[in-house]
Amino acid sequence: MLPSGDEDSEVARVTLQLREQILDGVRAPGSRLVERSLAEELAVSRVPVREALRTLAAEGLVTLRPRTWATVRVFAPEDIADLIEVRRLWEARAFRLAALRRTPAGLARLRAALRAQAEAAGRGDAIRARRAAADFHAIVLELAGNHLLRELGQTLNSRMRWLLAQHDDLAHMTAEHRALCEAIEEQDAEAAGRLGAAHLHSSLRHLAPDAAEAARTRLADHPGGLARPGRTDGDTAHSHETSLREDDRAAQ
Repeated sequence: MLPSGDEDSEVARVTLQLREQILDGVRAPGSRLVERSLAEELAVSRVPVREALRTLAAEGLVTLRPRTWATVRVFAPEDIADLIEVRRLWEARAFRLAALRRTPAGLARLRAALRAQAEAAGRGDAIRARRAAADFHAIVLELAGNHLLRELGQTLNSRMRWLLAQHDDLAHMTAEHRALCEAIEEQDAEAAGRLGAAHLHSSLRHLAPDAAEAARTRLADHPGGLARPGRTDGDTAHSHETSLREDDRAAQ
């Protein structure tokens, strides 16, 4: 039996490896995760595999089954709509706060993540580009300077990374992140909030049609709504930015 510290290390290693495989698409949605097979594949006992599966289930990436197996979660349209709705509630605000509170050190890290994303996208390396894009969003939450907001982001981190992994237009995602980085660097909170809202709405184009429709229906219930026929994403982002400013005034 491994000492406690070594066992914890094994659990962390197995959790990381399985998480990355799921988020990178190596293990497809619905595929089986059997303790015994995984233990043999990863050269560990079944205990760290079992603990890793429990952790990934808590993160929303795995569905536990009876006895000793699980499946990679299949995100239904309503699951995705839930995630988009929560993301809508805090992400544009996080970009605004990051613009107001960013530090030189934090800005340097944000630029580094953007650079890594751009280089990977230029090589056509989708996995590394999406990982760097997820890092970009995580750093924005840190720059926002709100511990509770960051905690929320950490709780949703794996599901957010899964959502970002649905993007197939790497150049477009990089361009949007570059514009956001510039707004944060210039401490232009209005532009950062507006671009953040537009970034969310443009992400719906990368979802399966039924998931995108569920998300649009859900977002239409919020102040600022979502683009209706005849409205552009820019119009919607402007409306959402207006609602953010109204929220700010109401809080004063």
